[in-house]
Amino acid sequence: MKRKYLSVALVVLGLMGVTMFFVVPPQYYQGPVSDHFDGKRFYNPGKPAPTSFLDTLRWYATRKRQPWPEFSDLQTVDIPPRRVDGNQLRVSFVGHVTLLIQTQGLNILTDPVWSERVSPFSWIGPKRVHPPGIRLADLPPIDLVLISHNHYDHLDLATLEQLWQRHRMRIITPLGNDAIIHERLPDARIDARDWGQQVMVSPDLTVYLEPMHHWSARSLRDRNQALWATFVLATPGGKICFVGDSGYGGGDNFRHIAARHGALRLAVLPIGSYEPRWFMAYNHMNPAEALQAWVDLGRPPLLPVHYDGTFQLADNGYEMPLADLARELQTANIVNAPICSLKTGQHWWVEEDGARVTAATCRHDKPWQPDVPGNPVSVQ
Repeated sequence: MKRKYLSVALVVLGLMGVTMFFVVPPQYYQGPVSDHFDGKRFYNPGKPAPTSFLDTLRWYATRKRQPWPEFSDLQTVDIPPRRVDGNQLRVSFVGHVTLLIQTQGLNILTDPVWSERVSPFSWIGPKRVHPPGIRLADLPPIDLVLISHNHYDHLDLATLEQLWQRHRMRIITPLGNDAIIHERLPDARIDARDWGQQVMVSPDLTVYLEPMHHWSARSLRDRNQALWATFVLATPGGKICFVGDSGYGGGDNFRHIAARHGALRLAVLPIGSYEPRWFMAYNHMNPAEALQAWVDLGRPPLLPVHYDGTFQLADNGYEMPLADLARELQTANIVNAPICSLKTGQHWWVEEDGARVTAATCRHDKPWQPDVPGNPVSVQ
């Protein structure tokens, strides 16, 4: 079985290589040289180079994938309210790293993926083991989409096209990713920004882009030609930090966010897709590193993502990330931590004093009132 899987993987990678060999490499972004851009490609300053294509082949040849279940329906799906006003904060887990964040009368999606596969091909590649936690038809009006980087499990053009046709939402993304999206959606409204820059979305929401330890590619010819970033959402009710994908990278990026932004109302950190460590450590934090990143951020209320078993992207088992996180918490003697591990299709009303929320109470719900007619939110 392993030999068959390796053969298929090599064929796919070979096809990608042959195809891209005859294609001029894309130039997604042109701009001045900086401490993380050499004039052609982006990089993590002061960090070693990420794993190579040959490392990928080695991983495929030696990987030991843990068991995963077959496709199954969810026990529940979320039907969110149309709006959540004021400082109330409702977060729905759609799956993988896709969240619906509702606050200040705005509806925000992070790295939205509703496709069946996360792959450049429709016939092969990581496939869903359960449906999204919200049906596309049940989404409220979407005002804003955040795209952290261009990997297929984060930048899904098919989903963006469906969302654009329905909602005509604004998109914020790091430099270079706008070129990828505009190829599919020429009239999309996109704000592409560098690390350290921000976008004022409304009087009650400013989105900051901060460094993230990762890399980018959608083929063999465009490696690191588009930037990756963490988002910090500043609202009157507090700041929300969303990390779509990141290695720990020594923790300096997390400490930078804590120093620049202070106390967070909510942190969203990835804890999955981390085995084998020799290959995945640069790209993805394991639960122990994610817990250290949480400490670096000041121990805010935490929503783990990238663990729920939507797509099998690495070798760790289906339930392994949460089990490893629980063990790390026990080893560190951390009890009653404000950590909420949602299942796909569940949601969390995050209290304004989020530090009082424990894992035992994080799934609490409260009724919402129908929208009261009034002035619409001003999205600039």
